[in-house]
Amino acid sequence: MRNIEQHNLFVNTKPGRLFLKAALPGAIGMLASAMYQTLDGVFVGRFLGSTAFAAINLAMPFVIINFSLADLIGVGSSVPISIALGEGRGEDANKIFSLAIVLIFLAGLAIGGLLFFAAPLLIALMGAEGEFADQAVMYMRTYAMLSPFTTMMFASDNFLRICGKIRTSMSLNIFMSLFGATVELLFLAVFGFGIWAAALANCLAMMTTTLLSMLPFLSKKLALRFVRPQFSLRVIKKIVKCGLPSFLNNIAGRLTSIVMNMMLVRFGGQNAVSVYGVLMYADGIIQPLMYGSCDSLQPAIGYNWGAGQYSRVRKIEKYCFSVAAGLCAMAFLMCTFAPSFIVHAFMSGAAPSYAVFAVHVFAFTYVTRWITFSTQSFMLAIEKSLYATILSISAALVFPLLFIFSLQGLGLTGIWFNFPLSSLCCAIMSLIILMRERKNISRPDLAI
Repeated sequence: MRNIEQHNLFVNTKPGRLFLKAALPGAIGMLASAMYQTLDGVFVGRFLGSTAFAAINLAMPFVIINFSLADLIGVGSSVPISIALGEGRGEDANKIFSLAIVLIFLAGLAIGGLLFFAAPLLIALMGAEGEFADQAVMYMRTYAMLSPFTTMMFASDNFLRICGKIRTSMSLNIFMSLFGATVELLFLAVFGFGIWAAALANCLAMMTTTLLSMLPFLSKKLALRFVRPQFSLRVIKKIVKCGLPSFLNNIAGRLTSIVMNMMLVRFGGQNAVSVYGVLMYADGIIQPLMYGSCDSLQPAIGYNWGAGQYSRVRKIEKYCFSVAAGLCAMAFLMCTFAPSFIVHAFMSGAAPSYAVFAVHVFAFTYVTRWITFSTQSFMLAIEKSLYATILSISAALVFPLLFIFSLQGLGLTGIWFNFPLSSLCCAIMSLIILMRERKNISRPDLAI
């Protein structure tokens, strides 16, 4: 049986209005979260200094790996849940939802424990020493200890959007960002705590928000509710299959970051790692906006795909591509005309001479990134996980590593050019996939 409110939102609301009701709040919520991550970098750089700023950038790939399994399960369960609801199989959707909650907690416990004990070895393998290494280990271990209680945040956000509670999701993201920023500023600026407090502030914000986000599912008024989970190998395989693109993107991207950090330490030391951090923090504003817009419309796309309303899927997807293109155009202009502002927002001392050049080169990444991002999101929403996986691995690992090693003779310059070249290659691959799937995407609607 279908939830009437959810069905009306996803199937009967005009695509333009659906974008305003779903994608816009989703983008605002993700922007709020991104702004906090940006402030996190600013606070650490300003109050704890350049060594601490470099340390969090060195440790961040491992922190994100810590959350990657939760993202796999959250995203992977969202697709079959949305399609099951679109097909009117509400009880099956509830079973997948409840199973996902249990799996996320267990994954957070396992990966968090592993990273806590492996932190010193991992940071040492990156080439860091002394205070630089000590701070990176401390930062990573704080996240690892609280992993079972923070990783649920990624999935709960998806589940709320599936139920049509877009504004609730947005409000919780804004709350999490304000709470985290306030606590971190208090810890660092007032109490003078160290780098561990920056990680703790974010964890406290995530844990509080996770608790608040779970409460609506206890009301039994949403399309999803808690039931006794059933450990089905078939369902787990489907979750893994659908979540694999996002998971591989996270893992591959972090592996690339680890290799890149090793090369940066080799070619430019701590300063080069800091400049790379500036690029990632700047990208951390545009990327969540695109993710918020496209990801918020994924439940609607999956629901309509399951209901056989293919023409509506095409109309909704046009908004995803258009918004992603517009956001990338804004990012290109910002990086092109205000690179010094971006650099000095994060680096309190004298920035290396190549920092502005790095931002200029990075700007050209946005000329083509929107194509790959939108295509990957679309393929995932309609259960074409193989294509989404290929794009994820290519964008996050294959092309970046190819250019990192082929251009290493250029030193740091080769690393900066890696970004736009990888993006261009992935965009070409995305266009080829869209052409191959044109017949499937253009199929006529089924009668409701």
